[in-house]
Amino acid sequence: MNTKKGRPGAVRKKSRGKAVGSGGQGRQALEGKKPTPKAEDRPYHPAGKAKAARERYDAARQRHGGGGRDSGERRGRAPQQSDDSELVTGRNAVLEALRTKSPATTLYIAAKVEMDDRFREILSLAVKSNLPVLEVMRPELDRMVSRDTVHQGVALKVPPYEYAHPIDLLEKTVDRNQTPLFVALDGVTDPRNLGAIIRSVAAFGGHGVIVPQRRAAPVNSAAWRTSAGAAARIPVAMAGNLTQTLKDFKKQGVFVVGLDGDGDVSLPGLDLADRPLVLVIGSEGKGLSRLVSEHCDALVSIPITGAAESLNASVAASVTLYEVAKLRAESGRA
Repeated sequence: MNTKKGRPGAVRKKSRGKAVGSGGQGRQALEGKKPTPKAEDRPYHPAGKAKAARERYDAARQRHGGGGRDSGERRGRAPQQSDDSELVTGRNAVLEALRTKSPATTLYIAAKVEMDDRFREILSLAVKSNLPVLEVMRPELDRMVSRDTVHQGVALKVPPYEYAHPIDLLEKTVDRNQTPLFVALDGVTDPRNLGAIIRSVAAFGGHGVIVPQRRAAPVNSAAWRTSAGAAARIPVAMAGNLTQTLKDFKKQGVFVVGLDGDGDVSLPGLDLADRPLVLVIGSEGKGLSRLVSEHCDALVSIPITGAAESLNASVAASVTLYEVAKLRAESGRA
């Protein structure tokens, strides 16, 4: 009879009951542990930090929201721009708009904004006119404005711009016994050019700007800012048909002068400067359209050196307006 020898020192236990498999042991090891928390519930996760920041912000809104109406200020998250309103940005543009009592619905200011004399006057004018003031976080204000806009911590919400009628502008100028001086734009589609031209018209005694209904830069936030507030003082008229409007102006005794690099009349000493004028500025690339050129009483060129092929539309308008203003001052017809 063969005897099976075990290993020295080994103790063989007898089975008592049903053996527990590895699955049961694994369940016991995991017993008591909760599901993995969401990312926003983990305090050290970026989503958790963002959630905590939102909660702090909402708590601050609740603390400061009660006294907003009495103090003239309200705090909270800025609403999305869902209508056709515009945001006038920048301290100079906002201040000028408030000074001229331009229609506005809300003034937005960035939290902890740096105060200066302009900003104090902005707040003072807003309170005097009972304009709602909404304080928002700076990132919120950044999202409200366009990417290429520097808001300087303030923005003014205004309704869509109300364009005047070209003939109405002419009649008002004549009624004030002033020699009309207008700038009409033909194919200028950059709002910043429009804003710069409005600023030049204001600087050199012009009475308004005329833009066509199609293929023209609108009076939007970019034009407001570039005009440095002049858009609140210089009216902009919209012409359904620019060529027809120029014809109507000519019937009223206004001379139409177009700027053209190949014009046969030189700008210095322009003979028509002291007459009722509408200066027509074309786009930098294409210049004046054929129909507009045909209805001009004179095509004027600005002498430039060969180092530059042409001038920007707003620069050409500024140079021409300056020369006209100088000649009018010399003749006493300003």
